[in-house]
Amino acid sequence: METIHAGLIGFGNIGSGTVKLLRENGGLIEKRLGARIVIKKIADLDLKTPRPVAVDRKMLTRDAKAIFNDPEISIVIELVGGYEPAKSFILEAIRQGKHVVTANKALLATYGDEIFKAAEERGVNIGFEASVGGTIPVIKTLRESLAANRVRSIFSILNGTTNYILTKMSDEGKNYKTVLREAQSLGFAEADPTFDVEGIDTAHKLGIVLSLSYGKRVNLADIYREGITGVSQQDIEFAKELGYKIKLLAIAIQRGDAIEARIHPTMIPFDHLLASVNSNYNALHIRGDASGPVFLYGQGSGMMPTASAVVADLIDIARDIQKGVSRRVPSRSLSEGGIEEIDLMPMDEIVTNYYFRFSALDRPGVLSKISGILGKHNISIASVIQKGRAPDKAGSVPVVMTTHESREKDMRAALKEIDRLAVLKGKTVRIRIEDDRLK
Repeated sequence: METIHAGLIGFGNIGSGTVKLLRENGGLIEKRLGARIVIKKIADLDLKTPRPVAVDRKMLTRDAKAIFNDPEISIVIELVGGYEPAKSFILEAIRQGKHVVTANKALLATYGDEIFKAAEERGVNIGFEASVGGTIPVIKTLRESLAANRVRSIFSILNGTTNYILTKMSDEGKNYKTVLREAQSLGFAEADPTFDVEGIDTAHKLGIVLSLSYGKRVNLADIYREGITGVSQQDIEFAKELGYKIKLLAIAIQRGDAIEARIHPTMIPFDHLLASVNSNYNALHIRGDASGPVFLYGQGSGMMPTASAVVADLIDIARDIQKGVSRRVPSRSLSEGGIEEIDLMPMDEIVTNYYFRFSALDRPGVLSKISGILGKHNISIASVIQKGRAPDKAGSVPVVMTTHESREKDMRAALKEIDRLAVLKGKTVRIRIEDDRLK
């Protein structure tokens, strides 16, 4: 039976899971592939820390060059993460004519143009299924299964940490800081959670998804991004009263020749499929012009779920090696020469519905002042909630409004004027609403 050798750079959590999966399901993989996939060498700076899986110490090295210079190794698995030295490792593997498997979403979202072009010129494959959605087959679905479709829209939950936090806040009534500490203690959130809670991790994933869906280059700076740190328990309770859950959504919508791309906390109806995606799970609701709606759901992180995606890429590349072919499917659906810059809609031109929460002094005429300014800026009120609640320390009570579809630019101009009113305390809270019943 043919043996296909791979080299692993990065023997951390996912690297250990990859070795474990190849070992435990090796017999099944051999039957399906008709060949063995063997990790021949493992490179990592830390060779002393015990791993969940034991390996022969002869396989271990601190020098990644031992992998690049081994003629038997045909696939390099990069799992060190970050920009450098990961980028140099991948480019060196490509230069040596070796195929690459990586889970490095930040690197591909930022330097994908350079890496994918180098792979095409050298004629090698890059597998990156694990970079978006963990175990969910997002890349294969967009690149192959929906290849005949124009992708009309994608509504997705792409970060397990933020979804876990919002789920706990919603289901258990805990505040943001309490749930964040809990997520950190369970390993769902990093000691510095900025990349997750500010939507940066989600932006990296959405950048890759946009590139695959529309065959375009994406400038991450052009994707509107807003995190969950401003979501309060009070807003979650009002959302429930209105029939909504709050999720951090990554949204892409085709608008003629332009694409609407944004990441922000969003209110969605209880009966929306994404509203039932809880804890650290990820999901994507994709609509193609021919396929209609496609829903993908699964664990977006974790040792074994992510290792599953890594090994799936290994198997795909091994099949190509067996047939003596390469790049049967282009990395980003199109040849790199066909990739163009994406035209993202300015956020000011986005049209959607809004939730506003004002902290208003309990005086006559407050509602008329607010509604008058909203009307002046072409914003129509859909509903109002004003209950007899005890004033807070500043003497204000919450007033909640939802709007009919309005333009982002108009919303911002209206709130700028409203927030200057003497009868309001603090800045207005606003959360966007995605509800087809309001369209």
